[in-house]
Amino acid sequence: MKLLISSTLASSLLLLFLSAELFGVSNADEYHHISQHNARSKNQRNRAVTEDAAYWKSTAQSLLQAELNKKPIEAQAKNIIFFLGDGMSIATVTAARIYKGQKAGKTGEEEQLTFDKFPYSALSRTYCTDAQVADSACTATAYLCGVKTDIDTLGLDNNVVYKDCSTQNVAANRVSSIMAWAQDANKGTGIVTTTKVTHATPAGTYAHVANRDWEDDYAQSFDGVDTATCDDIAEQLVFNNPGKNFKVILGGGRSYFMPNTTTDIETGAKGRRRDGKNLIDEWKSAHPTGKYMTSRDDLLNLDVAGTDAILGLFSPAHMEYFLESSTANNPTLENMTRTAIQMLQKETNGYVLLVEGGRIDQAHHDGRAKLALEEALQFDLAVAAALEMTSTDDTLIIVTADHSHTFTINGYPDRGNNLLGLSGDMGEDDKPYTTLSYANGPGYNTTFANGERIDLTNVDTTADSYLQPSAVPIGSETHGGDDVAIFAIGPQAHLFQGVYEQHYIAHVMAYAACVGDGLKFCDAKSSSSRHGAVPLIMLVQFVLVWFAGRLLFRS
Repeated sequence: MKLLISSTLASSLLLLFLSAELFGVSNADEYHHISQHNARSKNQRNRAVTEDAAYWKSTAQSLLQAELNKKPIEAQAKNIIFFLGDGMSIATVTAARIYKGQKAGKTGEEEQLTFDKFPYSALSRTYCTDAQVADSACTATAYLCGVKTDIDTLGLDNNVVYKDCSTQNVAANRVSSIMAWAQDANKGTGIVTTTKVTHATPAGTYAHVANRDWEDDYAQSFDGVDTATCDDIAEQLVFNNPGKNFKVILGGGRSYFMPNTTTDIETGAKGRRRDGKNLIDEWKSAHPTGKYMTSRDDLLNLDVAGTDAILGLFSPAHMEYFLESSTANNPTLENMTRTAIQMLQKETNGYVLLVEGGRIDQAHHDGRAKLALEEALQFDLAVAAALEMTSTDDTLIIVTADHSHTFTINGYPDRGNNLLGLSGDMGEDDKPYTTLSYANGPGYNTTFANGERIDLTNVDTTADSYLQPSAVPIGSETHGGDDVAIFAIGPQAHLFQGVYEQHYIAHVMAYAACVGDGLKFCDAKSSSSRHGAVPLIMLVQFVLVWFAGRLLFRS
């Protein structure tokens, strides 16, 4: 009997081995898929009965009908609000959606962000002219100025030489932005960001620099730049077009505008400037009916009707992460967006506004996924506020990102599994791993010890300070090179339905708003009207000839 059992067991093992060899499946793979199936069976049985075949067919039919009912808004965009989620990769959008739902007590996967519901979407290709994986400077030049350029440079085409001040000053190398085009058409303009207002994304609207890091003269000094002949970014915002004409400037970066003899109102630290210039005072002198602000209270108590321009610098450097801002008197991105729109709605000819959720990117660089997702939710609230305050009949709203990150959602977690938690699966080292991770970054040091992965079983991976695991030890996690999404609603939003080079975005904005020197909707409409009038003129001429003929015939 024992011999028979042993023979049967041996035969079974031999068959299992042969089947694995024949079908290219290892025993480990077979075990993995079986264990995953068993782990899920209970979860599947507990799912809501509404998610049966009838449920999914019904939702699909509803979506199909919504698509069939969709009609492009063929009109001029009086206003444009451009939302830029810095580093907001597609994985970040997905994770933020799930995180938003789970914070509301749902499983999360079925949740929607505000811009998920926009009628038109597309993909943007983000590479620079000299780099496979982009930074925020070359991308800002692309989507704001309509020209791709070299990495780490702003507002210049790729004839610029990195860190060469002389090439920065060559007029032929400079490219203008949607803000300059809008001002030429007598529209109001403004920028809102959670980073320094001199950082790459906002600076893309007004600056021309051979190095994005030249935010003030102190930064220039490290590269031996003659600050007398090569303006830094803060100077260009205050003194040059189009920056000096902005109606709205809201964000961080106070110390970059203050001389090192001046004490910061919030921290007591000194300013950064070595040239003795107080650019805040310069701005105030140039805007006697403007308002300078340093706190949330200042912003919320602003007399919008009695103010012509606003400069809000709410932190010496970047504004604090939302989760870490309880002790700072900072406005939220939604607060700033609402005030910016209220200010710009006074503009008779409309406006163009840039709103950046800049710290999504920086939280990813820090390897802190929870902070990045919280910043993404604050960004979503700002989009919702803009949608509420404007009309899609005359306002084009675009939501996109400048570049991706190495952030990923992985493993085989159950539906509704805590996104910030463990995936529910084990690695081949019999240790659990998190659903969220990075390909590289500072999380490596909290993931590996003595060449082995740390056991995360009793680690609170949902903590604000937790660093998600990374595969490569790097002090600051890097960008990713994959495409990013574009979401659009309003006039001409239907021009985003494909895969585009990133610089295309600026040209769509110019076309929709009838600004700049390229194709414009107004010109196309005027041409169409003229062409449509030709048959009418011919008909009138025919009737007149016919009537004259009848008179002649009667005579």
